[in-house]
Formats: sequence, structure tokens, C-alpha cells
Amino acid sequence: MMRSLWTAATGMAAQTTNVDVISNNLANVNTAGFKRGRANFQDLMYQQIKSPGAEASAAGTQLPSGIQVGLGVKTASIEYVFSAGSFQQTNNPLDIAIQGRGFFQVQMPNGEVGYTRSGSFSRDAQGQLVTSNGNVVLPNITLPADTLNINIAQDGTVSVEQAGSLSTIVGQLQTVDFSNPSGLTHLGNSIFQSSNASGEPLTGNPGENGFGGLGQGMIEMSNVNMVDEMVNLIAAQRAYEMNSKSVQAADEMLQNANSLKR
Repeated sequence: MMRSLWTAATGMAAQTTNVDVISNNLANVNTAGFKRGRANFQDLMYQQIKSPGAEASAAGTQLPSGIQVGLGVKTASIEYVFSAGSFQQTNNPLDIAIQGRGFFQVQMPNGEVGYTRSGSFSRDAQGQLVTSNGNVVLPNITLPADTLNINIAQDGTVSVEQAGSLSTIVGQLQTVDFSNPSGLTHLGNSIFQSSNASGEPLTGNPGENGFGGLGQGMIEMSNVNMVDEMVNLIAAQRAYEMNSKSVQAADEMLQNANSLKR
């Protein structure tokens, strides 16, 4: 009975983590470039009271399944699903969406390179293309002060129209991809960082060699589906309640056992 108390407690802890992940998904339902998380679980060790195939009698018969009592559950990982989110038309020339695989590169304040799917860009006082947090987009692209119109092609070519001149190319946006995007480290602010699990970044031009093309005047929204998350939330809540009922049942059994000596 003491074992069942601890087993049910692991189930409650696991469902708490599950609700944490679901809550974060729902909180970021309108966050551009956000990718939903999913908690994965594994069962814990088993107490081998009688092993399968053990001798069951002097005649040499064997146990077909044995007695193996599970000791609960643990959180194995929190995986982030990099399926595409919906695209929202903004008509802002500096809003850019990646239509397929790939990440934008940004220069972080500590000098390292970060990666993002959020293409909600602006230009700073020097005319550089920057994120909403002021991180410079890489490769660095500077827009002239007298720019009238900005055109960003599907292949990442950035051209501008200035007063009294024809269209001029001012830079080329590049994107990167990873063999395992789920292995990226989350830094917050819609920025990821590479890790040993993600692999090294592979750089290329949008629309080539499997990289997604760019769409100007739109942003990629979160890939969170509110209906699915609400169903998952209800299921997690019910699973937590059932585990708490197991704790209550084990407690009542211990009370009954304790009262036998009276």
C-alpha cells in the first residue's frame, strides 16, 4: 500500500508537468513563430516479484507472465512540434514568413547567433533590419534612409526603390535549418539556440535545396490549436484526479489495516 502511494504521487507529478506544458501552449496561442510543446512520459522501474518464465512447479512448468509491479511514471522529455503555423496577412513590407523549413538568423546581445521563426522585423536608427527586440537580422541588411518601397523576393533578395532611381538590391536574406529542430534550446523571446541534439546549422538561400521560400507582408502565427489543447487540458486534469483518488484509496486501506489491532 505504501508503494501505491508513491506510484500515484509520480502520476500526479507527471500530470502537473503536462498541465504546465499545455498552459504554456495556450499562453502563446497568439505568439508569432511559436511552436507548441508536448510532454512525453515513460514508465519507471518494475519490481520483479516473479520473473516471466520462472519455474512454477517441480514438474518444470513456467510462469507465462510472472509478477512485475510498476512503480510509476516519469517525464521523459518535452518535445516541441515544428509543424507550420497559420499565416496572417499584414501588408507590412518588413513582415516576412518562411513558407516551409528554415529559421532566420539574428545577432544576440552577447554576440552569439540565435534562430527564430518570427519574421516580424523593423529597421533601427541606422536602417538595419532588426527583430522586435532590436536584434540585428543576419546577414546584415541596411536600408537607405530615402527608401520609398521595399521588395523581398521569395528567394530572400532584398531590393529597394529610392527617389529618382530604379530598384536596387541591398542584400540577400539567408535561412538555416537543422537535422533535429526539436533539439534546439529555447531562450525565450521566440529565439532558439543550437545544441548538440539539434546538430549544426545548415545555411542556404530560401526556396533552394529544401529551404522554405519567403512570403513578404505576412507572419507565421503559433501552431497551437486551442481546441486540441483544451481537450488535452481536460484529459490531464482527469488523470490528475484519478491519481489523487489512488492516493486516497491507498490511505483508506492503510487506515483499515491500522484499525485491525483495536
